[in-house]
Amino acid sequence: MKAKTGFLLSLMMLLEYFIWGAWYVTMGTYMGENLKASGVEIGAAYSALAIATIISPFFVGMVADRYFAAQRIMGVLHLVGAALLFLATTIESSSTFYWVILFYSLLYMPTIALSNSVAFHQMTDPGKQFPWIRVFGTVGWIVAGVLIGQLGIEKTSSTFYMAAGASGLLGLVSFILPNTPPKANAGDASASKALGTEAFVLFKNKPYLIFFIAAILVCIPLSFYYGFANPFLNELKVENAATKMTLGQFSEAIFILAIPFLFNRIGVKNMLLMGMTAWILRYVCFAYGNTGDNMWMLYAGIALHGVCYDFFFVTGYMYTEKKAGEKIKNAAQGLFTFATYGVGMVIGTWFSGIIVDKYKIAEGQHNWLGIWFVPAYIAVGVLIYFALFFKEKKQLNQATA
Repeated sequence: MKAKTGFLLSLMMLLEYFIWGAWYVTMGTYMGENLKASGVEIGAAYSALAIATIISPFFVGMVADRYFAAQRIMGVLHLVGAALLFLATTIESSSTFYWVILFYSLLYMPTIALSNSVAFHQMTDPGKQFPWIRVFGTVGWIVAGVLIGQLGIEKTSSTFYMAAGASGLLGLVSFILPNTPPKANAGDASASKALGTEAFVLFKNKPYLIFFIAAILVCIPLSFYYGFANPFLNELKVENAATKMTLGQFSEAIFILAIPFLFNRIGVKNMLLMGMTAWILRYVCFAYGNTGDNMWMLYAGIALHGVCYDFFFVTGYMYTEKKAGEKIKNAAQGLFTFATYGVGMVIGTWFSGIIVDKYKIAEGQHNWLGIWFVPAYIAVGVLIYFALFFKEKKQLNQATA
């Protein structure tokens, strides 16, 4: 891969995830402060991305891959997305804001798969080259959080202006990215292929079915963090909360390096159990953390993101690939994403919004102790279910499906 190509792909990834990190993390705080949104309304706004996750595979698999060069359609989606992010700053109604965010999410989520397609198409050895390109996405998310915190804009519409500017820039950059033409064999695309129904055969395997159900359920506590961690920290008057939350991305980058070494050494079950235990510890830390003597608990809850995410979801993707084998691995990964970041997150965002409203004390005040124990108890339930029923060999051989 040429140096120029590597630079362009790295810039693409940095901007792709900078955009997401710029508006997504602090959206709940923005809605509460400026739109006086309820917990249910904030949860609904976060569900927009989950709904888009459900729909985007159909768009990418049945339209983008068949008829358009990936970099060009990505450019158009980001340019239109920039306009919608700007439009979001002019909205004063939570219900209208939801529809703008939903339409934007429907444009943004396909660009995740498209950016991966552009990157993979240029690589001679994706296994070695892709991680070095994809890490710039994590850098982009971190840079967005640091800028928002340092500029003190996380309660303002400036976060959306920042995301809109980056989206417009990536839209233009996309047109000079290396060409990624439509897939020659995409003519047999169908709704079932886009959804990954070929991978339904995995449900005949009891351990995988138990894992799959647990993965959907664990997205409920995940939704509490994504939707309400930033409003929680701001309500506690934590300074530069968005910057401090990037500690979670640093943690994610560190712990992901440990997964290849641990996957076959301690076994998939133990890794998944460690991930679930981290969810419980995170919410206990949030429940009892404060800006005084227990400030360390808030930092710990954020830093646990690496274990929470990597040891469950990244390990889950690896487990899915090994169970599926070469023939249906793409369908299996698509199905896993559809079920977790789609179905699981839709349920979780809806439920978390209801819980946050239930524990509202006054305008801008909540009983966070009560709120955080709800996802903690759910994580305990999922952990017990998984520990009792999941039985898989410690050494997992590659499937031949």
